[in-house]
Amino acid sequence: MEELLKGTAAYKILLGDRLGGRLSHAYMLHFPDPFNLRRALRLFALEIFGAEEDSRDGRLILSEGLADMKVYPRTDKKLTVAEATEIVDDAAIRPIEKAVKLYVVSDFDSSSPLFQNKLLKVLEEPPSGVYFLLGASTLSPVLDTIISRVRLLEIPPFTSDEIYQALQRQVKDNRNRQVSQASGGILGRAQSMLDGEWYAAVHSAAEEICAASDLSKAVKAAVKYGDTKYKAELLAEMQRLYFGELKRYAADDEYVGALSRGALVAAADGINAALRELKFNANFPSLLLSLLTKVATENAKW
Repeated sequence: MEELLKGTAAYKILLGDRLGGRLSHAYMLHFPDPFNLRRALRLFALEIFGAEEDSRDGRLILSEGLADMKVYPRTDKKLTVAEATEIVDDAAIRPIEKAVKLYVVSDFDSSSPLFQNKLLKVLEEPPSGVYFLLGASTLSPVLDTIISRVRLLEIPPFTSDEIYQALQRQVKDNRNRQVSQASGGILGRAQSMLDGEWYAAVHSAAEEICAASDLSKAVKAAVKYGDTKYKAELLAEMQRLYFGELKRYAADDEYVGALSRGALVAAADGINAALRELKFNANFPSLLLSLLTKVATENAKW
């Protein structure tokens, strides 16, 4: 995980800011991996303090035990307005050990507008030596007034090969390649796939859906799997299977699958659009039905 993060432009920007003596008073880390967001924030906090991972300060930062670093929310709890008030009041108190005092706020996108508004003034005019490191897996719920007061650091999804290499560094597993391709570039999602039994169910559902070659099968599949909990994961696995079929066509001119080349191209375009719309809370059953109808209609032309 650390190797992946240290290779990002976001990390290099923060490192350059510290080494150049131009740290911004507030950063927003946009990292679309809610599974690993808090862990990433701790790594970025090391850079703000200029601490090595194996030093005393480094170990305290990584364990969230450094006196001059406050981390919110409390583990497994949601951000509260009371915590926002606590941050504002505590920021007026001088650091205990260091010249720097840092407030790390994870899952910022889950906070209420009231929580965010409480922090506006202190984000714009923090006391001397006070810094903020905010983290969000999506920016859509974050107020524009917050975005305007922070330096935005963005980490886009990783490539499937980067995910695969990261998984291999952790534990070599014969599922790593398949999982990395289905992860959508999110390491935490890949790790969750390996840790849980749900991935087998998602893979089975994707296989059934991708075999829907006519309108009747498409409707049945959309109805059957429209209420899945693993929406993005299902779309990512479908995308992997559709592209796998396209590769077979490219490798063998005589290959004939359940879907035509044209239908597979339509499927690829449709999934990309569905993944984008899903980020804006689009109705998933409708998305899935629309996608499969488009694929089946295209397949009927060939």
